Amino acid sequence: MAELITAKLLLIACFLLIVTLIETLAYSTRIAGTRVRLIATAISLFSTLVIVSRFSTMIQQPMTAKLINAAPEGNVMKFIEEQYRLLIGVLLGILLFPTFILIFSKAIVQMSEQRGSIPALVKKNMNLRGIKRMLSCIRIPRFYYLKGITLQTIPKRLFCLNVIVTAVFTTGVLSSIYASIIAPEYAQAALMSSGIINGVATIILTLFIDPKASVLADRVVTNPSKYIYLKSYSLTMVSSKFVGTLAAQIIFLPAAYYVAWFARWI
Repeated sequence: MAELITAKLLLIACFLLIVTLIETLAYSTRIAGTRVRLIATAISLFSTLVIVSRFSTMIQQPMTAKLINAAPEGNVMKFIEEQYRLLIGVLLGILLFPTFILIFSKAIVQMSEQRGSIPALVKKNMNLRGIKRMLSCIRIPRFYYLKGITLQTIPKRLFCLNVIVTAVFTTGVLSSIYASIIAPEYAQAALMSSGIINGVATIILTLFIDPKASVLADRVVTNPSKYIYLKSYSLTMVSSKFVGTLAAQIIFLPAAYYVAWFARWI
């Protein structure tokens, strides 16, 4: 086990944890935006967080691929499979969700005061006083947050779609890298296939998931009684992301063999 868990693996795991944390908590920006009635500013902050997480994923890919070079000879596939499975996780984001609703509410107001300048917002809070303000926002998840949420308010189709999208995003890069081991003669094609896989997931996200959130946010601004539906949406997105991460464990190997087949076919 000590040989399996290396310093480089822990570094990549921490990096991935930050990425998945950003993606999960980005959903809380819309709730925060409706609470302070600055929905356009909230969506701008949401887009910034998603871009940062996507860019971080691009940096993580070559780091993860280098793990293959450190695998013991004669046991490369099994060793890398076990290492890659250790890199999948998202639970921390769910636990911090109430905390970030409060943080983002304050950040959105400050961003509006800074005339939309994110660098100015970061500069204003990157000091001892700003850190203390963020720490004061820490909230432990409580059951009262679920008050009013029922099966009728939860968008079930959206839940299923986001499970699929999350599973694909979570395992897309890892499966493509693992496919390069399965089909070493087509390693380059397999590695480049991750862009196609994640691209399909991005299209689903853009066409079917994000517009729903924007419409809900607009309705809540004009009719506060519909706030429960936006809260249900956010809970749906976070919980489905967790389920999707678990599903990624199941599809990791099948996806890798599919990518290997696709790399040979093209």
